[in-house]
Amino acid sequence: MTNKDGRGGWSAVFGCTYEGLALFRIVLGVLLTSELILRFRFLHVYYTDEGTMPLKVLLPKIDEVYRFVCYHCHFGSLLQQQILLSIQVLVSICFTLGYGYGQKTTKLMSILSFYMYTSLILRCTWLYFILDRYFYYLLFYSMFLPLNEKWSINNNNNNNNTNNKNNDKCGKLFVNPATVAIKLLVLWIYLDAGIGKYIDVKHGWTYHADPLPALDTYARHTLPAQYLYTILGPHGLRLLTPTVVYVEIFVVPIVLIGSYLEKQLCECCYLYYDNSIDGGGGEDLSEATTTTSTTSATPTTTSSSKSKSNPSLYNKLGSLVTLLMVGGMVGGNIWFETIGLDCSTESLRLIWSTLLQNRWNVFNGAEEYVTWEIAPGRLQDGSIVDVWGRTDHVNWLMPGSGAPCTSTARPGRWRSFPYLAELDGDEAEALWGYLCREWDRENNVKENPGQQLLRYNFFMLQADVLPNMGFSSTRKRLVYSHECVKGKEPNDDREKDNEEQENIGLGQEL
Repeated sequence: MTNKDGRGGWSAVFGCTYEGLALFRIVLGVLLTSELILRFRFLHVYYTDEGTMPLKVLLPKIDEVYRFVCYHCHFGSLLQQQILLSIQVLVSICFTLGYGYGQKTTKLMSILSFYMYTSLILRCTWLYFILDRYFYYLLFYSMFLPLNEKWSINNNNNNNNTNNKNNDKCGKLFVNPATVAIKLLVLWIYLDAGIGKYIDVKHGWTYHADPLPALDTYARHTLPAQYLYTILGPHGLRLLTPTVVYVEIFVVPIVLIGSYLEKQLCECCYLYYDNSIDGGGGEDLSEATTTTSTTSATPTTTSSSKSKSNPSLYNKLGSLVTLLMVGGMVGGNIWFETIGLDCSTESLRLIWSTLLQNRWNVFNGAEEYVTWEIAPGRLQDGSIVDVWGRTDHVNWLMPGSGAPCTSTARPGRWRSFPYLAELDGDEAEALWGYLCREWDRENNVKENPGQQLLRYNFFMLQADVLPNMGFSSTRKRLVYSHECVKGKEPNDDREKDNEEQENIGLGQEL
């Protein structure tokens, strides 16, 4: 539905301009394409039979419904996964450009992007981060929006009639269940995040947070955040911390209210302007302006407007499908958060917990400590290496140089590793055994048998955050011990000399 007025009211609250929808498509597409290209780094470790979740471990846990939704579950080689991801990148580029032969083709790109991304996250649910949740919901709602009406490479735009039709939509508002759902989703994201911070039991997002406000603790992870700390200082960050909470809670409601009142505000400004010039010749100008605005606002009855008032059966069916699909997703979110925990099978529970999760209350409290990982391992020649850092020496100090930072040897999606220590059986063997296979492969143990990894300990290291960008002494917690080659001992006398180095930190667990 298109709002002819284009200003204020509920249409402005829950609708979007065609230019806004085009900008939404471009930004979402660029971010999606970038994320998919970065995903190539993780194909071998997370999506192949040689990685941490081979099909022989995954398939017994899922049923036919899961396999139908996740087409990635039918392919196990690295080449196959690279081909699938390459196709997905091409589809994402077409989606970004709005390329196609009309609106239907662009909708097809939206549908394919959503289905492919859903399959990708179901192949390895360990990697379902909050960024993936953003993509999942935005791609879902994009299937029901006219995203290529503006700023798109659409071959039909070569037709003059189509150009005139698109020009008529400049500044107009499009409203349907998907635009309503997106606006409500944005409102819910900010409210859920803001309220989560507001009700933090440790009051980390208040001015009187003790010992440190949340922003002070989060300003240690990235270089831009450290520059912000340098500019504002500790006191500035303490003042800014509670501001974040109220911005997240109130910014979207204020914007929506402003959208609703836009027409009334414009009318008030016009009346003020009209009264201010009423003294000298302003009456004629006011009358002329009023006549012009009234004339332009009056719709002309043409054959095209008549056809719009009688939508085709295809449009009616599309509107019904949109309402059912969007309503089903919203209803599914509510169902999952209330009574949906007792699904019939483990496979279905895995689907629902991934696809219907709609909570955004992250970064609720101040960080009490920072963490990083290290994995000292013993080789066949008796030397000690850092398996996690892929180095031939073990460094127990906090990673990073210069300003304090908490970077890790394997950032991004690798960070899921230390939180999977509770896995057992074949799952644990596939997960932790991957580091053994990776080390042996990268060091070519067939030609260098002394470089074969025999066993390693995986540690999570922690340091409390202190004022003035300081950190406490490091604590070490053993997460997992894995034996790569059972029963095999080093063939070098250096084993006894390295025993103390390998076991550093074992006596001080959290």
